[in-house]
This record gives sequence, C-alpha cells and structure tokens, in this order.
Amino acid sequence: MAKVKNVLFIMCDQLRADHLSCAGHPHLKTPAIDGLAKQGVMFPRAYVQSGVCGPSRMSYYTGRYMTSHGATWNRVPLSLREKTIGDYLQPAGIRVALAGKTHVLPDLDGLQRYGIEGGSAVAALMRAGRFEEIDRYDGHSPPGDESGYAAYLRSQGYNSDDPWTDYVIAATGPDGEKASGWHMRNAGLPARVAEEHSETAYMTREAMRFVDDMGDKPWFLHLSYVKPHWPYMAPAPYHDMYGAKDCLPLNRDKSELEGQHPVLAAYRQHEESVSFSRPDARATVMPTYMGLIRQIDDWLGRLLDHLRKAGRFDDTLIVFTADHGDFLGDHWLGEKEMFYEEALRVPFIVYDPDPAADSSRGTVDDRFVEAVDVVPTVLAALGLPAHEHLVEGRSLLPLLRGGKTESWRDAVFSELDYSFREARLILKRGPRDCRAIMVRTDRWKYVWWQDFRPMLFDLANDPQERRDLGADESWAQIRREMEGRLDAWLKARKTRVTVDDAYVEARTATHKKHGIFFGVW
Repeated sequence: MAKVKNVLFIMCDQLRADHLSCAGHPHLKTPAIDGLAKQGVMFPRAYVQSGVCGPSRMSYYTGRYMTSHGATWNRVPLSLREKTIGDYLQPAGIRVALAGKTHVLPDLDGLQRYGIEGGSAVAALMRAGRFEEIDRYDGHSPPGDESGYAAYLRSQGYNSDDPWTDYVIAATGPDGEKASGWHMRNAGLPARVAEEHSETAYMTREAMRFVDDMGDKPWFLHLSYVKPHWPYMAPAPYHDMYGAKDCLPLNRDKSELEGQHPVLAAYRQHEESVSFSRPDARATVMPTYMGLIRQIDDWLGRLLDHLRKAGRFDDTLIVFTADHGDFLGDHWLGEKEMFYEEALRVPFIVYDPDPAADSSRGTVDDRFVEAVDVVPTVLAALGLPAHEHLVEGRSLLPLLRGGKTESWRDAVFSELDYSFREARLILKRGPRDCRAIMVRTDRWKYVWWQDFRPMLFDLANDPQERRDLGADESWAQIRREMEGRLDAWLKARKTRVTVDDAYVEARTATHKKHGIFFGVW
C-alpha cells in the first residue's frame, strides 16, 4: 500500500538552479532545501517548458507542453478545455488548494460560452485553474480581493491604501524619502515591512494553517512563493546578508555581441537588459536576490518541521521547483525568456515518503526532467489513472523507486511566444510571427526561430553558451539533425483530448455491429 496520501507542491518564482548550496553555490546556504534533497532525489537537469511565468506554470499544472495547452504568455488565459491537476484529483476526494501565485487567467469567453455563472462555486474553481484559493497572491502588484495579504498588513499597522507598494517593496532612503523597489538601484536597502510580515512569511503561515485545518483528510497544496522574483527588495536582516563578493561570476563576454541573433539583439535593447549591463547592477541586485532565497529556505525549514510535528511528513509527496530562472546580467540580459541555461534550468527536488523510495534517498539523478513530469508523478504516487491520452510528461516514480526505465528521454523542449514583448515592435513583427522552440540534448542546444536563422550551441565545448553556431555553415548537418528532432517532437503532440485510448480500442472496427457496412460486394 502506497504511503503517499498528500502532496505539497512548492514553487519559487524566478529561482535559478545554481542558487542553492546543494547545487554547489559556494556562499549561499540553504540548509532546509539541502535537507529535503538528502531525503529525496535532486534532479540537476530539470527544464521548464517556457522561460515565462504563465506558460511555464500552465505546463506544470496540465502536464502538457505550451504548444498543446495554448496559454503562450502571461496574459493568455488557459482554455477551459484544458484539464489541470485539480480535474484529476478532486473526483478522487482530494482537496486541491493554492497558497500564493498561479498566473492562471480566467477564460472569460469560455465561462460565458458554457453559461457558467460568475459568482458560483464552480465558476470560482474554473477561474482559478481548478485550485481552491485559500489565499491567492500573484505578487508584483498590489494584492486584490483574492488575497487577504493587504488587510493583514493593515492589521499589523501598515496604514496605507496600498501597503504593498508603500512598505513591502519600498525602503527608506538616506534623506528619509520613500525608495521604490521598482528601481533596482535601491535593491540593497531593507524593505519597510518587518520580516515576519513579509510575503514569504505570510504565505508560509497560510500553508501551515491549511495543513492543520485538513487533519487526516487528503490534500494537494500548491505553495507558490512570489520570491525571489523582482522587485528585488528584502526585509532585514536578509537585505544585507550577502555582498558582492558572494555573487557568482558573470557569464558574459563581449564576443556574444558580435553577429548576434536578431531576436537576441532586440531583447538586449529592453530596459531590464540595458540596466543589467551596467557594471554595478549585478553587485547591487544579486546579494538581495540571494537574501530572498535564504529567507525562503528559513521559512521552508519551519514548514517542514510543522509537517513533521503534525505527522504529515511521512505521508506527503513533496516537489520543490521554480517556474524559471533569472539572467541577472548573464549574456547581457535581464529577466528570463531566452533559451540559455540560466533561464530554463530550474531546481527540482522530489521527496517520496514511500519505503519503496528508500534506496534513492539523498541521490542525484542526472537524467533529463521536465515541468510536464509533475502531473504524471503525482497521479502515479496517489495511485490514480495516468490519463496518458492527455498528459505529455512522464512519471518520475520509477526513477525514485528503482523501477525499470528501459528508455528515458534524451532531450528536453522549451518554447517562447514573444509577441507581447517590446522585441516584437523593435523587429516590426506581427503578433503571429513570434514563435521559437528549443530542443536540448546532452551535447547540443538548437533553437528554431520563426522567419529567422536558428541558434546552435555545442554544450560539450561551450558549456557557457557564448558561441552561437547557428550561422556557421560547417555545422549545417548538426542543425538539420536537430531540426529533425524538433519536427518529430511537434508531430507527437497529443491532440485527441476528449477520449482516451480505451475508448478508441473499444470502438475500433465495430461498424458492422452497429449495422453499418463499408463497400460490401
């Protein structure tokens, strides 16, 4: 009998894979996350399906690639026809809840088309991607009615119509003025909010309260932190816990600016890229970024201890990951979105309480993992149907429990729709002309760009991805081979979404039973 009864799905926003001590960071200490890795399995080659919050998260929630689910950017709703983890778990009597960020946008057209009332319980679930919102807080803007955070802040004495802007992402300048976290030059200052009242602290306590309220009833909780995403501002003491000497060295070279890809050149004109190209930007921002990570680790330690005291650590599957990384000046870029490792490779740790996973505890598995693997892993751990006609990821349970894996993936894929970004205007592209798809194998990373030349990196000889071979004729055969891999992947997307394979099998070549005859002589 499986030991897994509950699932805790933890996601950080914009957390790089190389910013954990268990991943080898020489200065940033993350003892709680390291401890989870020692009790589970760490996958250092885990990749997201898009370097953008919205589409990446929709792949995590559906188990489907961006091309399949269609929510291609932050402002694109997930269609009501797409099933999420809530659709699979709720019929099994498992409460599916959210504390934090999702980036799910309601499919208002779908709700209207199906006549789903805006104020009904069903409508609330459909609007939220089938999560029950115990507290939804997407961050990076003042919390709305879906979150109690603003009211909580006011109850703690932060008297303001917008306490998030005035306190959470604001500091006090040298002359007593309010210094906004929207300006990265202020990143080293302490936020005006006390640490115990910060976003990370608040949402962790919400998660603890949920665990207590559930008791012995089964649950799936998505704890989704808004940090260490910008605005880069941390409360004391985390604002100055690290300094410039603690930062990883910049991964960029002036040679990258020679003969650069047109889309990449456009992105390097974005304000965030220009700002991060300043010589002082990295040293100003990254220490705060590291402090925000350390704060998350401290609160995760409290949460894991809470699970143990509540008797839930031994029956809860825990997945720890991020929706994407952060360039922080690497490759002359800010933000994420492009296909470099800094943006697409994410932390990924799975703790499986089942005794069958004892042999893998504390190990590092170098096989490729993707965001789409979360849904099938959860379904398998809970003993629920796999829904293989829809779900495009693979269950990680065989890797955790020493099962047979006769063949595992030898490539990962990621996509981008940059139609909403300034780069489109710089390049004078139409909204339907901004697609890109990446395939990465052990040695090669190939990026197909709509109407532009491809990009190609030899990861064996250029692990820092500084030399783009996409225009070099001596590598034309490799590019053809990689585009063949991409074509095969595109042709394999699952489009028959309303019936499963069993339905097809039961109705194959049965026409005569129904009195239908084709071409009988």
